[in-house]
Amino acid sequence: MTVTFRGAVLRERGLPRPFAESRPFEIVELELPEPGPGEVLVKVQAAGLCRSDLSVVTGARVWPLPMVVGHEAAGTVEAVGPEVERVGVGDDVVLVYLPQCGTCPRCEAGEPWLCKVGMAANLRGELLTGGTRLTHRGSPIHHHMGVAAFAEYALVAEPSAVPIPSGLPARDVAVFGCAVLCGAGTALNTAGVGPGQSVAVIGLGAVGLAAVAGAAIAGAVPIVALDRLESKLAAASAMGATDGAVPTDQVIEELLSRTGGGFDHALEASGTLEGFELAMRLVRAGGTVTTLGLPGPGVAHALELAPLVAKGLTIRGSYLGSCDVRREVPRFVDLYRDGSFPAARLVTHHVPLDDLNAALDRLADGAALRQVVEM
Repeated sequence: MTVTFRGAVLRERGLPRPFAESRPFEIVELELPEPGPGEVLVKVQAAGLCRSDLSVVTGARVWPLPMVVGHEAAGTVEAVGPEVERVGVGDDVVLVYLPQCGTCPRCEAGEPWLCKVGMAANLRGELLTGGTRLTHRGSPIHHHMGVAAFAEYALVAEPSAVPIPSGLPARDVAVFGCAVLCGAGTALNTAGVGPGQSVAVIGLGAVGLAAVAGAAIAGAVPIVALDRLESKLAAASAMGATDGAVPTDQVIEELLSRTGGGFDHALEASGTLEGFELAMRLVRAGGTVTTLGLPGPGVAHALELAPLVAKGLTIRGSYLGSCDVRREVPRFVDLYRDGSFPAARLVTHHVPLDDLNAALDRLADGAALRQVVEM
């Protein structure tokens, strides 16, 4: 039986702004078949709009087109195919953007967040189970990162769907598929922030704010949140930052003096060269810079090796917050349920699918944190 439903298709990258007028996303009727072996059909209830989605629209990151974009979501399982073992019909699930195969060298080495098989499938715009399933009037449509969330239904490989307790608001838990894993996971897993350590977080989008929350959960003090937009500082305070500031030269010197030479950890979540340079400037001798923002391809830093050695710095990249998603999604959902992780504060707008193009403009203008598309 074929399922027919509405979804947002991107056919051409690099259209001009305002997106509300150029309308890169076309809302059309799509089709999906019944789930095959190892596949799960999910009725999508809410999907987060991330800056990574914007990069697909602008062409800063090139993906195969046409494509249904969107890579973090929450919904309910409608049907499962043969050989599905971990989820069943009626389960509430979070959809995550890297399906972890469990058998490649990186998965077997305990680093499933670097799953080679899942990454390769994502780059092809296909499912982990091979090929595409989406069609529009019979023509194939690619899946963004194995999820293709901006649609009323998603057909995913089982590893993309993580079961969660039933009845949680989809508009809140949708952000656990990307923002929370990348941000809080980086603070707790990749950087390994510990109690009493000092942390600077640079870039206060939803991912940076989730990193602030992760540092707070770890017991870090102080946690200083930095962004070029003063309007984002209040949100950082709500997520657990002890201080917030726009990073002027004077502010930076004051922070270095106050911390006795720099922070134990600088978490860079801006996705900019300037943000990385600021992180390098703020960290103390012997400290750690962890970068999780994704700048455009070709962005490079002229790293001076002598100061790196003389200061004994550690520089780390973080993908998916170094998360094993089947362990970490339930962990963060439990923190949300007990009030320790205020996920709803990461979201500033709730929009219908038909307003997705206008939501892109807000995102590009920095006028929103996470926007959740509700189906």
